[in-house]
Amino acid sequence: MTRKSLAIDMDNVIVDIETNWITWYHKEFGIEVTKEAMHGIPEDQAFPDPLAARSLIYKPGFFRNAPLVPGAQEALLKLQENFDVFIVSAAMEFPNSLSEKYDWLNEHFPFIHWKNIVFCGDKRVINTDYLIDDHLKNLDYCQGTPILFTAGHNRGIDKYRRVDNWDEALELLSSIETI
Repeated sequence: MTRKSLAIDMDNVIVDIETNWITWYHKEFGIEVTKEAMHGIPEDQAFPDPLAARSLIYKPGFFRNAPLVPGAQEALLKLQENFDVFIVSAAMEFPNSLSEKYDWLNEHFPFIHWKNIVFCGDKRVINTDYLIDDHLKNLDYCQGTPILFTAGHNRGIDKYRRVDNWDEALELLSSIETI
């Protein structure tokens, strides 16, 4: 039996960028923003000063020090038993992103082989059986089965099958494929 391939996005899927952004904004500007404020709008628009919020993404350490999404490590370990798991990130836009994301993955997901890490500018080049991502701009071009991972900015969108957390992702994938 041929193993199915599974591409998994980083930001807001295995890396809690929302919490990280809120924390950094509060530290930098002294203003607290809730996760609920991010519901249904682009991430940077949730902050009182979207340009200031966006500037944080360019600061050293932003990607490197972000927290894990709960359950991600355990889920990816489990998924690797039956899928060829690839971490896929459009990491080219932000200068620090590439090295910081790679170091972050080595720390939190040392069991993901470097050959299974794909940093790209556009995810249309990804051709896997499944793609788990939080952005429609990536899922719209998915060549396999798209799975929408819930993040604040994509609430209210019902275009794709949605999972709210890693337990739901495992359940969905096990209902489609035997894991």
